[in-house]
Amino acid sequence: MNSPAIRTLLVDDEMLARLAIRQALASHADVAIVGECANANEARQAIEALDPDLLFLDIRMPGVDGFRLLQGLKRDHLPMVVFATAFGQHALRAFDANAIDYVLKPIDQERFDQAMARVRRHWQGLHVANDTTTTATPAPASPYLQRLSVQQGEHIRVVAAQDIDWIRADGNYVHIHAGTTHYLHRESLRHLLGVLDPSRFLRIHRGIAVNVDRIREVHPLFQGNAEVVLQDGTRLNLSRRFRMQARRALGMA
Repeated sequence: MNSPAIRTLLVDDEMLARLAIRQALASHADVAIVGECANANEARQAIEALDPDLLFLDIRMPGVDGFRLLQGLKRDHLPMVVFATAFGQHALRAFDANAIDYVLKPIDQERFDQAMARVRRHWQGLHVANDTTTTATPAPASPYLQRLSVQQGEHIRVVAAQDIDWIRADGNYVHIHAGTTHYLHRESLRHLLGVLDPSRFLRIHRGIAVNVDRIREVHPLFQGNAEVVLQDGTRLNLSRRFRMQARRALGMA
C-alpha cells in the first residue's frame, strides 16, 4: 500500500530560500507543497487551515523565531519538522524540538536528499502504525530545552541544561557557568529563559538566572535585597524585584 503524498509547508522569511527548497524538492515526487509563509503568524494560520504533514522551517525570522512557533502549536498533532537555516549552532536545539532533521543553507542537494530519506522513513512508520491500529501513545517530549549547543572556536560544545549553575546577561550574549567552565553564548537571557524549564532556572536579578538545585543558602541584606550562595561558594545578588518568586521557588516562609 502506497503512502499518500507528504503535504509540505515552507516557512522562511526569505523568498529565495523558499525557492531553493522548492527546487531541492523537485526530485521528490511524493511531496506536495501546499503553501509558503514568510513569518510565524502566517505559519500558524496556514498550519491550522492546511494541516500539513511536513514543515521546512527557518529558525531566525523577524518577530517569533522557529522554536517559539513550534512551542505555541497544539501538541496533540504536530507536523514533521525539518529545520533549514544558515546557523549551525542551533542543531542540538532542533533535535530537542523533535525535528526530523536539520539542513544548512545554502542547500546541498545530497544532504537535503538524506534529510528527505529520514522524513520518508518516519512518514512510512506513521502509516504502518495507523494501518495496524496501534493505540500506544508515546510520552510527550518536554517542551523545554534539555541541551544547549554552544560555539567554542571552530567546535560546538553540547551543554546539558541540568549542568548549568548560573547565567549572566551581557547584551545580546549570555555568560553560562557550568562547574569550572565558562561559555560565552550569543543569545539574550530573556530568550534563553523562555526555552529553559522555569521550575529549574530562577531569575534572581534583571541580568542573572540560577539553577535552583545549585542554591545552598540565601542571606537577607538591607532594603529587601538578599544574597544567594551557590554550592561552590559563588555569591549572587537577589534583587528585591525577584525576591517573591524566589521565596516561592525555594519554599521560603
